[in-house]
Amino acid sequence: LYAWLDGSRTTAEASELAREVATALQQAHPDRVTAAMSRTERPGKVFLDWSQNNGAKTTVSPYSLRGRERPFVAAPRRWEELADPALRQLEFQEVVERIAAGDPMAALAGPDRLTAYRSMRDATRTPEPVPAGAPAAGQDGRSFVIQEHHARRLHYDFRLERDGVLVSWAVPKGPPTDPKANHLAVQTEDHPLEYGGFEGTIPAGEYGGGQVTIWDAGTYELEKWRDGREVIVTLRGRPGGGLGGPARFALIHTGGRGGDEKNWLMHRMALPLPGVVAVGHPPGQDAAPGLDPRTGFPAPIPPMLATPATPADLAGDDWAFEMKWDGVRTVAYLADGAIRLLSRRGRDDTATYPELHDDLLALDCREAVLDGEIVVTDPSGVPRFELLQPRINLVSPADVAAAARRYPVQLMLFDLLALDGRSLLRQPYRERRRVLEELVVPRLGSRVQVPPVFQGDLAAALETSRALDLEGVVAKRSGSVYLPGRRAGTWLKLKHRRTQSVVIGGWRPGKGNRGGTVGSLLLGIPGPHGLRYVGRAGSGFSADSLAEAERLLAPLARPDCPLVDVPGADARDARWVEPALVGEVAYAEVTGPGRLRQPVWLGWRPDLDPSEVSWELG
Repeated sequence: LYAWLDGSRTTAEASELAREVATALQQAHPDRVTAAMSRTERPGKVFLDWSQNNGAKTTVSPYSLRGRERPFVAAPRRWEELADPALRQLEFQEVVERIAAGDPMAALAGPDRLTAYRSMRDATRTPEPVPAGAPAAGQDGRSFVIQEHHARRLHYDFRLERDGVLVSWAVPKGPPTDPKANHLAVQTEDHPLEYGGFEGTIPAGEYGGGQVTIWDAGTYELEKWRDGREVIVTLRGRPGGGLGGPARFALIHTGGRGGDEKNWLMHRMALPLPGVVAVGHPPGQDAAPGLDPRTGFPAPIPPMLATPATPADLAGDDWAFEMKWDGVRTVAYLADGAIRLLSRRGRDDTATYPELHDDLLALDCREAVLDGEIVVTDPSGVPRFELLQPRINLVSPADVAAAARRYPVQLMLFDLLALDGRSLLRQPYRERRRVLEELVVPRLGSRVQVPPVFQGDLAAALETSRALDLEGVVAKRSGSVYLPGRRAGTWLKLKHRRTQSVVIGGWRPGKGNRGGTVGSLLLGIPGPHGLRYVGRAGSGFSADSLAEAERLLAPLARPDCPLVDVPGADARDARWVEPALVGEVAYAEVTGPGRLRQPVWLGWRPDLDPSEVSWELG
């Protein structure tokens, strides 16, 4: 991506302009565009390399732009063109037109994962999908399908989505129903993702000729995948499907060295306990001493809470300062190869954030209870609460997997409550931090980290927090103990911007381009005389968040107003709801009657109960 170099800008100014444009495009199209330099962020997206905005730089690859005021393109040319004395450089519009007529580089492409599949089928003679292009490598969906296939012999085709294709096995006797009976599974060629919805008759004489129907389909949770050796998955099929409910299977390779290298064994395994993601945890193994036998984990510990404060409230110098992260609180439980993530209200979020599992399980311990904040960062690395919103209310594994690709989370750990059967709640904060930092060793690419602490310097902590565009800081007494579920003067939070948790008591219909949907939410904060009205938020919504608001509020409708002191103008066309949902808003100031001025919607707070909402200092 090149900025316009017209002589009025320095190279540094033009490079900064290019960076701003690239970042804006990424924010507008996060599923299609990236401006991040990390190669891990690029698969399946257009990479805008703003750093190349310099006439002295170049990228040597087909179809790369050159750093010129009117950039030409490093385009492949045919031999006959090279003999033309009028040969010149091609500009990007010309190259786009050429590719539309046929990409000359396509002939140079080697085999892909569907080459074998295409070689066995004639798209003019079979109704099966036969895509001409290569699969999109790097995709990591979690769909599965089991197809009943009446070919020369009845068998079942077992297919798991992996890296842009359906990895496939033919299972003559079908998936086993008894853990004591293993079934043969013969690995076949990879199939295109489109095959996951295929039902029909393959003509006689064609490869696999016969009737194909879907026996069951849905999504799977991955427990282990060692290419060519072992796969363990839990399948969640559709209602009425052949599996009859969730099912856990292991596929173990048995071929090679005198055997058929395509042969695997399919074994049915016991399902893990609810709320547990088991990794390498043998079924039926007893829980460790001191663990709840119903869950396999220690009893839940409600997280300690910070009290709103100002710098004047900090007396003495025995304070440690942490950054305040703009996310949702979680307590992570590790027990003998399994994990559990619980929200502040005790909601099980283990399946909601699958990208954290491997990094947590990599910690060198048998058991642990860790306190932290789950965040999603913007392209500059700053946590943004609004970017976390698409993740927090998802239930479907397919929706979770898709959202994890668009909005990957990180876990910022700041406390350690127990380790290997030993409670640390009564240990001073400084000791808990020391042990936490020894346990969570920094690893490149890890989504689980322990951010640094500032010791004894509030001014430096606040300055750093502002410079990083964070929400504020949390001050903690170095000698304080952990008080589960309580607020105390030993944990204080100081915020730069004014944000406030609010209870939703109703909504007003939108007008103009918002007609037929939610126009604004009516907000309240509990007080001594009930749920007092504090204003309405109509900005800060995207189309998706408006649709989610309608979905969440519809079942809560009620005929009367649950709010106190709502002005007539705001109540005139309001739709009232049970005050069961909590959200977060930013605002400019609090006016005389106790109203939020210019509230802007930030998102939902499912981690908060309405009874926990109260006024916070701005």
